[in-house]
Amino acid sequence: MKAAKAGTKAKTGTTAKAATTATKAKAATESKGAATTAKGATTAKAAAPRKAPKAESHLAMVRRARRINRELAEIYPYAHPELDFRNPFELLVATVLSAQTTDLRVNQTTPALFAAYPTPEDMAAAVPEEMEEIIRPTGFFRAKTKSLLGLSAALRDEFGGEVPGRLEDLVKLPGVGRKTANVVLGNAFGVPGITVDTHFGRLVRRWKWTDEEDPVKVEAVVAGIFPKSEWTMLSHRVVFHGRRICHARKPACGACPIAPLCPSYGEGETDPEKAGKLLKYEMGGYPGQRLSPPADYPGKPAPALGAG
Repeated sequence: MKAAKAGTKAKTGTTAKAATTATKAKAATESKGAATTAKGATTAKAAAPRKAPKAESHLAMVRRARRINRELAEIYPYAHPELDFRNPFELLVATVLSAQTTDLRVNQTTPALFAAYPTPEDMAAAVPEEMEEIIRPTGFFRAKTKSLLGLSAALRDEFGGEVPGRLEDLVKLPGVGRKTANVVLGNAFGVPGITVDTHFGRLVRRWKWTDEEDPVKVEAVVAGIFPKSEWTMLSHRVVFHGRRICHARKPACGACPIAPLCPSYGEGETDPEKAGKLLKYEMGGYPGQRLSPPADYPGKPAPALGAG
């Protein structure tokens, strides 16, 4: 009787243990299933594509572009062409020399050049090798010498030794393209023009004014955004900003006054302290590019060639 009772007790204990194990297993399975479901839901949520930002209408872009121009006018009220010149001929020659080099290097080179050849007639009669030696610091000096000799001869023979004040005449001169012509027209003759150099093209694409790469197409698009009276100064302001803050490789986003208007904010350094160390020229407390800057320029004049 005791043996039977013990057997019944053992059987009951085994059954209870089995039931408990089964209950735990079921709970574990349900818990695992729930966790898997939750994980799957999280993964699905993470994989779900973000909603694309609302596209900016053309009108909104134009308004933003014009506001950027107004902001730049306050930041750079002294914006100006950064080539030293005293007359249209000097500006034309300096602009031709500025290809593939800095305005600073051109400004350091032209005093000797204009001392030797002050007029188109003088320059047209120059000995090529002697001119090459003077402009060597600007790079590509043989090709540039050929252009300067050609345009000087054309000015002497076709325009009475004077720089023409029309785009269609300027672009016919050797070494003179549309960009150079607009620089001369806007700054020597007061004829509005948009100068699309590398800085200008880079910034207007960063600001999403256009995605065009061709300078002529960029010029046409931007000309449609701004009134003609703004074209020349807009060019100076944009180039100033590109050289001082919105650099090609590492823009100083964290020190940029127009950051709230820039759709490309974050491409460069966003930390204000680190960004401040990237500022150039007067923004960073350094000399500008002109040896003879305008009277209202807040920075230091650049040093002469060989002076530092």
